[in-house]
Amino acid sequence: MHLPPNASPGRSRVAVGSAFFLSGLCFSSWASRIPTIQQKLGLSESLLGSLLFALPLGSILSSFFSASIATRFGTRRVLTVAMLTNGVVYISLGLARTPLMLASTLFVIGCLGNITSVALNTQAVGLEKIMNRPIMASLHGLWSAAGFVGAAIGGMMLALAVPPVWHFAAVYLLLLLGIGVNQQWFLHSQKATQTRPKLLVRPPAGLLGLGLIAFCSMICEGAMFDWSGVYFQRVLQAGPATVGLGYGAFMGAMATSRFLADPVTGRLGPRKVLTACGLLVMTGLLLAIAYPTILTGVAGFVLVGIGTSAVVPLVYSQAGKTEHTSPSAAIAATSTIGFLGFLLGPPMIGWIAGVSSLRWSFLVIAMMGLGITLMGRRYSDH
Repeated sequence: MHLPPNASPGRSRVAVGSAFFLSGLCFSSWASRIPTIQQKLGLSESLLGSLLFALPLGSILSSFFSASIATRFGTRRVLTVAMLTNGVVYISLGLARTPLMLASTLFVIGCLGNITSVALNTQAVGLEKIMNRPIMASLHGLWSAAGFVGAAIGGMMLALAVPPVWHFAAVYLLLLLGIGVNQQWFLHSQKATQTRPKLLVRPPAGLLGLGLIAFCSMICEGAMFDWSGVYFQRVLQAGPATVGLGYGAFMGAMATSRFLADPVTGRLGPRKVLTACGLLVMTGLLLAIAYPTILTGVAGFVLVGIGTSAVVPLVYSQAGKTEHTSPSAAIAATSTIGFLGFLLGPPMIGWIAGVSSLRWSFLVIAMMGLGITLMGRRYSDH
């Protein structure tokens, strides 16, 4: 990949960073209006949970062809078209009148979201090579930061009783503006070869190892997203005013740490950073398990947030440099393996808690941190 004419690496970094932010803003805007749409369609919790599964299902299925699309048409074009199209589909969420319409729309969002992610992270890998220093974690930090901005905008829209369709339309205007200003500065892909990439290929052992690192990390992330509040409520006996402290501590630590991870990686190297990240995840969860108080729970979840912050960005960065595999294909393969962890983590906690206790289920998640450390030492660069 190479810079567009008359572009500096810094200008292209701003362009790619804006795409990360806008992608996160669209997703968090939808997440902030889930309760509104649930009430509008009269959905039970169980039915809503089933419908929400359509989004990750679309993401996983599209991972089998997203790399081929990015390679054939170029990540610059694919990123622009996928993001603008997905923004329109987000608007249609506010127009859903039946559960089937909602599930179908979420499935399409999952497909386009994965295509966007592969193109976006491939752009980031190319920019890292041009700048010759790690920047992936800070770009993912912009996606995380967009989550806070999207939640704030969603809260304002709720307070003003703005319907979701108009809320999503307003976000789409921001998306149009951001892409319109910055798309010309996205990196240009090398000319595609005439040989079409295979749909299914066996990933190299190193790439599979990187995917398993992402798998362990995203199991932890999924657990924090879905079960942190329940853990604080049931195990730590947190009241209504403090039940959200764990989730807030985790998200805040993860978002902040992503902006600090790149210079640390540049100084210490990916292997040492992944080793430390895994140990932080394990230590944080063990602290919350061994000393079940609000204070130690918050401290432990902060450590988990710091630990998970750099893992997935580092995995994508390492995967994009794999020899004999295109960056898009490598990122698609590792993200698919990692996303399976994000899907399996929350139900796995529920299954283990059902036969033992919630504390024991979190102990199993703590072992995922050890897995990050062990595999990070084996499969990552120095």
